Amino acid sequence: MSSTSRRVDALRGTSPQKPHDARAIAALAANPGCSRRALMDGAGVDKDAAARHLGFPAPFGQSPFAITRGNVFESLVKADGCAELLRMLRELLGLPVAEVGYHDVGNVGAHLRHAHTRALFDRAARGENDAGTLYDHPLLALDIAGHTAYLEPDVVAFQLGGRFHIVEIKSFAIVDGQADPASVAAAARQAAVYVLALRTLLEELGHDPLSVAHEVVLVCPENFANRPVATLVDIRRQLAVLRRQLSRMTAVDRLMEALPEGLSFDLEPGDDGLPARPAAELADALRTVEARYAPDCLSTCDLCFFCRDEARQEGASDLLGRNVRDELGGVAGVGEALALADGDRAPAAGQEEIARLLRTAELLRQDCLA
Repeated sequence: MSSTSRRVDALRGTSPQKPHDARAIAALAANPGCSRRALMDGAGVDKDAAARHLGFPAPFGQSPFAITRGNVFESLVKADGCAELLRMLRELLGLPVAEVGYHDVGNVGAHLRHAHTRALFDRAARGENDAGTLYDHPLLALDIAGHTAYLEPDVVAFQLGGRFHIVEIKSFAIVDGQADPASVAAAARQAAVYVLALRTLLEELGHDPLSVAHEVVLVCPENFANRPVATLVDIRRQLAVLRRQLSRMTAVDRLMEALPEGLSFDLEPGDDGLPARPAAELADALRTVEARYAPDCLSTCDLCFFCRDEARQEGASDLLGRNVRDELGGVAGVGEALALADGDRAPAAGQEEIARLLRTAELLRQDCLA
C-alpha cells in the first residue's frame, strides 16, 4: 500500500468507505474549487453522517411522491421495448426503423451485468449487425480516486454510423419549451458522468471514445402532462469540469501535503450506534481543509449548512454567490470589501483595481440615495 493510500485510509479512519453513485459524482462538478469536498470524497468519507453528527443535517433526497412520479414516467417512456423513446429518437437523431434493436441488460444477473455491458458495446462499436440500437439498464464503471464506482444510466441509444447517445429520463416538466435551469443543469452534470464512463469503457476496449456524443438526449414531460418530449443538451462544459475535479481527487496526495499529520475524519460509532467522537473535535478537523462555499452547495453537498455557518462566522464573500466572489478577486471578506469601498482601508498589493471599482460603486450608491 502506498503512503498516500495509507494517509487516505487514516483520514477516513475506521469508518467504511462510502461508495459513489452518479448523483454524488455529478455533484463534484457543481463546485470544483472546493478542496474539502474533493478530499472527503476522495477518501470516501460519509459527508451526510458527518453533517448530522455536527448538527448541520442537510435535507436531501426526493419525496416519495416525486420518486413515484419519476418511476411512472420512466415506465411510460420505456414501455413496449422503449417504443415511445424510439419515436422521439427517430425524430431527434434521424434513427431509421430498420436500425431498431433493443437489449435489456438488466435481465442479466447483477454480477454479470458489467461484463455483459462491455461485450455489447464492443460488438456495437465494431459495427456488428446484431449489435442493437437501444441498451436499457447497462452497468458502467468509473474510477474515483482509485476506487471503482458502478453506474447505471437510464438508456444508451446507439445509432449506426458510429455514434452513441446517453438518454436521461427526468420527471421535471418542460413548459412552453422551457424547463427549470437548475434542474436541467443537474441533469446535464449527471449525464456527463455517464458520458465519461462510457467513453472510458470504449477506450479500454480499443475504440474511439469520441464516438460517444457530447450531446445527451434529455426526456421530460411536456406541459405537466405525461406526454414525453426529447431535446438535445450539450454537456461539454460539464465534462471538462468533471474531468478536472476527478483529476484533483486522483491526485489527492497534493491536497494532503498541507494537512497536519494524524488528521482524521473518523466517525467510528459508539455503543449507541452514533459517532463516539466529540462533534467539536470533528469540526476542528474539517476546518483544517479549505472549503469554497457557494449558495449552489445547498442543493448539491451534504456539508452545505456547516460550510455556510463557517462562511457566516468569517464574513466570507462566498455567501453572496460565485459571481460576486469572483468579481471581488482577492478580497475574501464582506467587511474587507465594505472597508475598501468606504475608503476606511488602504488596498493591499494586488487589490488596487478592485478597491477602485468598489470605491466607485460606493460613490454611485451615495449619489443615488441622495
